[in-house]
Amino acid sequence: MKVSVVVPLYNEEENVPELYTRLKTSLEALPNEYEILFVDDGSSDSTPVILDKIRTTDKKVTVINFRRNFGQTAAFAAGFDHAEGDVIITMDGDLQNDPADISKLLELIKDNDIVSGWRRSRKDPFMSRRLPSMLANWLISRVTGVPLHDYGCSMKAYKSDVVKNIRLYGEMHRFIPAVAKWYGVRVAEVETVHHPRLRGKSKYGISRTVRVILDLITVKFLLSFSTRPLQFFGPFGLISAASGFLISLYLTIEKIISGTDIGGRPLLLLGALLIIVGVQIIGMGLLGEMVVRVYHEAQKKPIYVIRRINGDEAQ
Repeated sequence: MKVSVVVPLYNEEENVPELYTRLKTSLEALPNEYEILFVDDGSSDSTPVILDKIRTTDKKVTVINFRRNFGQTAAFAAGFDHAEGDVIITMDGDLQNDPADISKLLELIKDNDIVSGWRRSRKDPFMSRRLPSMLANWLISRVTGVPLHDYGCSMKAYKSDVVKNIRLYGEMHRFIPAVAKWYGVRVAEVETVHHPRLRGKSKYGISRTVRVILDLITVKFLLSFSTRPLQFFGPFGLISAASGFLISLYLTIEKIISGTDIGGRPLLLLGALLIIVGVQIIGMGLLGEMVVRVYHEAQKKPIYVIRRINGDEAQ
């Protein structure tokens, strides 16, 4: 079983040498073949220079340099695309993840498809990092139905055939276990060591939290309604249109019975607006159904995933 370790890096010149040394020590102690893929996410410091020096002395190291900063998700995606291992390990490049934990992940990946790290004793500030993370993990677990203690932990192990079939966008890398659950994969969790950041500057902030929430909405939609969008938009459209119809019906009856002038009443405008909005929402659902069908037919992409045929693993 060959292991590929994918490490995104952005302005981590102070951490790269020690990171490489510790990674090399941990991987050499394993019986597995391995490769290390460093993905430089458009660093503006000397990180690319240091990585090139490492690459020239170690044939097991691959360096991928982005033209500019594309973000951590893009860096993971590039690593997945170029990884040749049967198992892909991901981790941060700031030395807060411990390479020694790779052996724990590999032990559990034998019976699972994804193993997620859990920073139980996290060494980050409580108010600015740990509290928002706890709330986000609770929310993501509830929304996706995949209960994990630490979605934000980059220390994870994936079977290669799982991640190579997933397309990543936005901040979606943290949602891979939830997205992959649609394929029927087995997800496990293991406690990992977490170290405080000693050098360099954290790249996380409140703006990333906002992006994660928006991506969570996207993931929930994709997991539940990606092949049946009308079932998502339809109920909202029907409720809106029915409410508008009932309001209009009430005003019409009132006009017939009492002769009251209803032309200038705000309630009439509300009823008409609800009917129009309801029709538009249902129309969006129908357009979504057409797009989904065109996509699946053009890509020849099935709406199912096969594990085995006659007892043999599907290719």
